[in-house]
Amino acid sequence: MSHRSYLFSLRIGHALRQSLAEGYRLWHLKQDLLAGVTVGIIAIPLAMALAIASGVPPQYGLYTAVVAGFVIALCGGSRFSISGPTAAFVVVLYPVAQHYGLAGLLLATVLSGVLLVLMAVIRFGRFIEYIPEAVTLGFTCGIAIVIATLQFNDLLGLGLAAMPEHYLEKLQLLLMNLPQWHWPSLLVALTTLAVMLYWPKLGWPAPPHLPALALATFLAIALQQLGFSLDTIGSRFSYLLPDGSTGFGIPSELPALQLPWLQSGPGGQPLQWSMQMAKDLLAAAFAMAMLGAIESLLCAVVLDGMTGKRHSANSELLGQGIGNLVTPFFGGFTATAAIARSAANVRSGAQSPVAAMVHAITVLLALVLLAPALAYLPMAAMAALLLVVAWTMSEAPKAVHLLKTAPSNDIWIFSICCGCTVLFDMVVAISLGMVIAAFLFVKQVADMTRAVDISHNRKFLSTPLPEGWKVFRISGPLFFAAADRVFGELSQKLKGQQGAILMMDAVTLMDAGGLAAFDKLISLAEKQKVHLLVTDLQFQPLRTLAKAGVLPLPGILSFYSGLADALQQLPGLASEPGWQNSGQ
Repeated sequence: MSHRSYLFSLRIGHALRQSLAEGYRLWHLKQDLLAGVTVGIIAIPLAMALAIASGVPPQYGLYTAVVAGFVIALCGGSRFSISGPTAAFVVVLYPVAQHYGLAGLLLATVLSGVLLVLMAVIRFGRFIEYIPEAVTLGFTCGIAIVIATLQFNDLLGLGLAAMPEHYLEKLQLLLMNLPQWHWPSLLVALTTLAVMLYWPKLGWPAPPHLPALALATFLAIALQQLGFSLDTIGSRFSYLLPDGSTGFGIPSELPALQLPWLQSGPGGQPLQWSMQMAKDLLAAAFAMAMLGAIESLLCAVVLDGMTGKRHSANSELLGQGIGNLVTPFFGGFTATAAIARSAANVRSGAQSPVAAMVHAITVLLALVLLAPALAYLPMAAMAALLLVVAWTMSEAPKAVHLLKTAPSNDIWIFSICCGCTVLFDMVVAISLGMVIAAFLFVKQVADMTRAVDISHNRKFLSTPLPEGWKVFRISGPLFFAAADRVFGELSQKLKGQQGAILMMDAVTLMDAGGLAAFDKLISLAEKQKVHLLVTDLQFQPLRTLAKAGVLPLPGILSFYSGLADALQQLPGLASEPGWQNSGQ
């Protein structure tokens, strides 16, 4: 694939096609099988924990990992990405699940899939380059703070049935209930955190959360045998068996095809349609699609850096859209590429999207074969796992580095995005962050545009100018935010002058605002009888002036190809044979 073409290409199944076209052998299959099984084992508890954090039973996280993980790998444009539930979506999904139940969440996922497909069709993938790092770091840090805060209910065993909608209310409720903390739950959570922290130092290949959850589960069972109550997957969640009885934990069955809007709504009741619900779900779908696009393409960029391969940005968006369209019909909710799981996929030796498909099949087998065992996982351990996930996704070291070294504008953007994500929502944070970033960028560029008096600069002029004449060198783009200021300053400097040369060799752009400001300057020069000699026009400004019909005015406005030609027109210099322009 040629340079930058990955930002514009679009075809379904691009990554798989490219992998097969390069030659797929038995060795590649073995590597993909090993990597897929490894990542699948990693994904099982993460998918369950993220489903719980999103406000739905854990089996729906597994359904998401199975269906979306397979479909997106089959249809997408990044050969190493592993898709499934991710922590970034929790702040968007949790309020939807609270207000509209599973049906509302799945319907919003379908809408987000439609939006992602549209983004792919209009080649939205190339715009990932224009999202400032301060914006992405800001909202990911904000999401991490919200996720971490939500975990303290299970981490401390507070037993709160539901959490308020707004962050400050959540925080207030948690603080009010801190005296009710449950020491067995905290002990299980701290044990999980300790194992996850120290396991990598042992140098053993198993991912740290697997031994951490295993040890936490044995500890929880021991505490229960001693008479202490502990909340587990089995005690928290239940499902209806075919004979009408109730099962506890996760049903050991394949995800079934069902229309998303016919799933259970709020409080287990059917979904009731309303205009407010439509507005809320569309807003949530837009947030899901935007975050899914950003997360999946950032993940693909990271993987490109790790492997030296190139993804197809729009093909990846298409795969993500198809995956999010299909998955809700099998009970799965919003999915996108997960950076941590995708990186583990690469480190495990993955060669193609087949590894991601194997990962999905591994999760499916665990769902069918291991569901009874998964019911013993303690909720405190799952909360500790998500606390580590939140810390990892926050990219705290990178954020601290930005706060220490970045310009003040980037620090403001980061802080606003982070604060708005925590206090309001991610859509507000990204929208406000992008708008502020754009305004600050415009201001920075505008401040770079200036007009400098070079009348006595020996680099450009070797002969003194006649009385009443000056030379100004204008540099920077003459656009709406800069031109009026620059030409306004020039008009003040032209008072009492016979004329001035405007050297515009460093002006690369003139827009409608610049053209209007230039017209004002000409009008002022005509009133004050000041002769303007414009030189060294670049192509774009010259084309703009020509298109606007700006023509020379005798004694008021003249145009010359270079500074030397303009100086030859000044009284007293035309006969100076020794003049030269050393800056040309």
